[in-house]
Amino acid sequence: MFELFYPTGNVTVFPLPTADSPSTGRKIVSGEMVPIVQDNGMVVGEASRSYVHGGSHLLHPVVHLHIINRFGLFYLQKRGPHKDFLPGMWDTAVGGHVDFGEQLEEALIREAGEELGLFDFNPVYLMTYVFESEREKELVNVYGTVGDFNLAPSNPEVPEGRWWTPQEIEASFGKGIVTPNFEGEFPRIRQSMEALL
Repeated sequence: MFELFYPTGNVTVFPLPTADSPSTGRKIVSGEMVPIVQDNGMVVGEASRSYVHGGSHLLHPVVHLHIINRFGLFYLQKRGPHKDFLPGMWDTAVGGHVDFGEQLEEALIREAGEELGLFDFNPVYLMTYVFESEREKELVNVYGTVGDFNLAPSNPEVPEGRWWTPQEIEASFGKGIVTPNFEGEFPRIRQSMEALL
């Protein structure tokens, strides 16, 4: 099991002061604040979500939840059209940022509730890895769960979702249907997910 380790004192708030933008104290930023971490889970700072998505490449933790039902189908969500990154593409059943001060499973339960209205599930830790794109650098913490959940997202965050066969998922690769992160992650977790059945 992978965990985040928060220091007992203050942490650095990003962005750091520069000659053009000096600061004499804690920088006031707006928006959702996320932890900045080392790849071992040590929290070394915090920054706004918009800052970590703006090309800073500061490593920040996210959580993913893969859902498989008793028939071996995987649930995927469709990203909302308003998303600032990869709108309208299919992705992991649940995915989201860890808020500063949260632990991974707290963030996972919060995100599952917000995105799918899912609260009653047993998460199984699968793996942690670093994913980097031109916009950001994430410490991805992957969980799985099994269940014949009645999932019906209908909110701006996740406007749509459905069950897919593994063959449908793999046939979508390279066609701009699923997110690049999901395309890389699915082959790594498929066998572990099917072993949960």
